[in-house]
Amino acid sequence: MTEEHHDIVILGSGSTAFAAALRAESLGAKVLMIEKGTLGGTCINWGCIPSKTLIHASLFRREARLGRNIGLGLSEEDIDYDLLGQHKERVVRHLRQTRYLDILQKVPGLTLVKGTGRFIGSETIEVGDRHIRSEKILIATGGFPRIIDIPGLQGTDYLTSRSALQMKTIPHSLIVIGGGVIAMEVGQMFLRLGSKVTILEHGPRILPGLETEPVEALREALAAEGMRIEVKASVCSVRKERDRTVVEVEINGFRDELTAERLLLAVGTAPATDGIGLEKVGVEKDAKGFIKVDETMRTSSTGIWAAGDVTGGMMIATVGAREGIVAVDNMINPECGCRMDYLMVPMAIFTDPEVGFVGLTEAAALNVGYDVICNSISVSAIPKAHVTGEIAGAIKIVAEKKGGRILGVHLSCYRGSELINEAALALSCKMTVRELGNAMHVYPSMSEGLRLCAQGFSRDINRLSCCAE
Repeated sequence: MTEEHHDIVILGSGSTAFAAALRAESLGAKVLMIEKGTLGGTCINWGCIPSKTLIHASLFRREARLGRNIGLGLSEEDIDYDLLGQHKERVVRHLRQTRYLDILQKVPGLTLVKGTGRFIGSETIEVGDRHIRSEKILIATGGFPRIIDIPGLQGTDYLTSRSALQMKTIPHSLIVIGGGVIAMEVGQMFLRLGSKVTILEHGPRILPGLETEPVEALREALAAEGMRIEVKASVCSVRKERDRTVVEVEINGFRDELTAERLLLAVGTAPATDGIGLEKVGVEKDAKGFIKVDETMRTSSTGIWAAGDVTGGMMIATVGAREGIVAVDNMINPECGCRMDYLMVPMAIFTDPEVGFVGLTEAAALNVGYDVICNSISVSAIPKAHVTGEIAGAIKIVAEKKGGRILGVHLSCYRGSELINEAALALSCKMTVRELGNAMHVYPSMSEGLRLCAQGFSRDINRLSCCAE
């Protein structure tokens, strides 16, 4: 049994782990990462990169349809899913190589060990026959698709967000259990690739917790494309009948049976915390198994931090990366008191229209004591939307009534993932709706929608000419 010491040890090798490791190395620390699976973690291998590659590809088919409708003579051809899958794998391999493997070779202070790491003490991790010691350990093990207990589920060949992206053919029909981010993104992707898609959401609306106006605009757009969305839908059981999956469901109090070729379970993420010895070192977890951390990313055990999906917070790569950096900054400089500010984090959901949000919702702003004023506009009020033909969506701004400081921006629109970055900058700079409304924008552009929504607090935007101030 060998024993070795490192400045910082990180469990995991995904985007959170790499961001933390590179930050630590830049500050002079020697870093060891421990990874039992594929280098790069969920985002690069099974999450945002492969899913967004296929989502973007499905957009081409939608645009072909739009082109046909305006006389361009374009048509939708049969899908060569093998070729599409090869394209997805090329993208994943390229980014895994350039953003992870190559970095390992270029950064001298960063070392990777393959194997399963388990705590055997508060400062000691066992990997095979090695004992690795450090006074500073970061847990960045991520998560995996959550599986819920549904009678009959184990007897079906159900899909998860990971396995759905590995399929070699497009199912003729698909039932999706869940109405969150993954359900809507992947559901629309398969819809556009030719599947008949039904969404079953247990709660009263899809994408719970987000502002009503942009989410309702998205729901209408999805329904117009042919997606069936059922809310207040409680799944009672599932079963396999020959080549079909049957879902027994209660919708608004009425029992029904729905059938589809495949079933996708998209009900969230579970933390990868089992089997790594957390109970031996006093790291507290919540009821769902996520590691509890404070604003500095410290756990309940001295010398151990956690970041990324394993903590159950905002599960996106950029947030995990920033959490990893905050953890490392506190490790190396305990006096810095570095903290995560989640209110300034822009988020996006890659449906079409894309959903973006940053800052407080109207309800959250009222809950913390703000006297708020809000304005919403339809995306159809933006001239560029008519140029592109993408008029679905809505933009909502939440502001402080006195002074007009922007507290939150929530939208669904074409290229909404780009627009929300400008909104995040506006929040970071503590801009008012008056300042945003007076800011010049390129005409015509989708980002002009932010300006129009801001102007709508004090003016009737329906009475503005194209380039009016």
